[in-house]
Amino acid sequence: MNIQRFHAPTAREALTLARQAFGEGTLILSNRPTATGVEVVATAEDSLATLNRAPGATSAKQAIGRDTEDMAMSTLSFQSYVRERMLRRRQEELGGSRPAAEPLPQPPAPVKPRAMHADLLQTLPKQSQAQAPAPVRHMPAPLAAPVATQLSQNIADELQNMREMMEERFNTLSFLGQARQDPIQANLMLKMIRAGYSASLARSVLERLPKSIDAAHAVRWVMDVLERNLKTDMGDAQLQDEGGIFALVGATGVGKTTTAAKLAALCVRPHGPNSVGLITLDTYRVAALEQLRGYGRTLGVVAHQAHDRAALQDLLNLLANKKMILIDTAGVAPHDPRKADMVDDVLELPHIKRLLVLNAGSHGDTLDDVLAAFKSAAPQQAILSKVDEAVKLGPALDALIRHQVTLRGVTNGQRVPEDWECADASKLVRLSMQTSNKSAFDPKPEDLNFFFSPGSLKTAQQGVLHA
Repeated sequence: MNIQRFHAPTAREALTLARQAFGEGTLILSNRPTATGVEVVATAEDSLATLNRAPGATSAKQAIGRDTEDMAMSTLSFQSYVRERMLRRRQEELGGSRPAAEPLPQPPAPVKPRAMHADLLQTLPKQSQAQAPAPVRHMPAPLAAPVATQLSQNIADELQNMREMMEERFNTLSFLGQARQDPIQANLMLKMIRAGYSASLARSVLERLPKSIDAAHAVRWVMDVLERNLKTDMGDAQLQDEGGIFALVGATGVGKTTTAAKLAALCVRPHGPNSVGLITLDTYRVAALEQLRGYGRTLGVVAHQAHDRAALQDLLNLLANKKMILIDTAGVAPHDPRKADMVDDVLELPHIKRLLVLNAGSHGDTLDDVLAAFKSAAPQQAILSKVDEAVKLGPALDALIRHQVTLRGVTNGQRVPEDWECADASKLVRLSMQTSNKSAFDPKPEDLNFFFSPGSLKTAQQGVLHA
């Protein structure tokens, strides 16, 4: 009987090694953690069949049967019992239901332990007899059922994980094979990834690509899908016309103060200087208040500073008659432990709407991290800043689509308020797909297997893609 041990850092990798060694008919005998990872003991089902046909097997079985009646449930007999149950269960799944006359295997009842039968000792190797001076320890019967249940559950979980991994890989290979056969789909896939869109979003879009469509219409179709899934306030009231209390939040250096000045200028133009209130919560950055006051003086608006939540509440009451109140906050990293004290707790006041300012030139992973860290219970709204500095707009639009954030505006320079644009989904998607600069980070056709590996496709999808 060919029994082998496999060592790996994780149970999944050890099971994969076992499947590679024995094929589809792999039988897992044990699974236990070790100091370096997990050890799996496995064999092939054919080995069990060979063992049953071996000479002397009948007499050994009779000896074991007689001895089982006299022994308590030892560790060896319990493992045999578990293996027999697993074999029966696999036969049921492959060959149908169990015949009614065939009883389920029952664990041996514990009785007073006695010496092993002489016939059974004759079937064991002499070396094993010499190396067994200590008597076999007997497992109490009440502990057998919980151990069997836990063992079966662990094996079932590992097999389920392996099945999901294999199904995902097969689906990916099928998708890539289909894409290679369709040059239009393959070119669109490369175009989207080179534009900065993630592999998960590109696959979600291209899986819905209609059949029998030419190249020109295929590009237009992809852009239409991206436009429909990019949420903007186009057609609704703009921020300066809507009015209210807005707090600009985000990471350090994304342009919150400049964006606040642009929004204030947009509101001052039609409604006058008395329609705007400016407040800063930034007490950490040097000259933060002076910068906001400088913008305010050019607009005829007075800028105030609040050190805590109580001071902010007083200023909001003082400026309650303003059409728009803009609150500039201190920039903090997404995982900065001071974020709760500096931003979240202070802004927990009624009627304050948060505007998340995102740097359009940031990496896609960075944008995902910021969107997750600054997520709030209210519907998320964002402003895309520094579009003029971004080489690719794909990562920013990809993150906005997947997180289902409403884009309220775009800034593309430092001029106040000239470098402000309304959020036009059609224009942004068109700009993102026009990327033509060659980059060392652009993938080649042979790199698609890497981009569509199972690990790269586990990006969380917060929303549903509408094709």
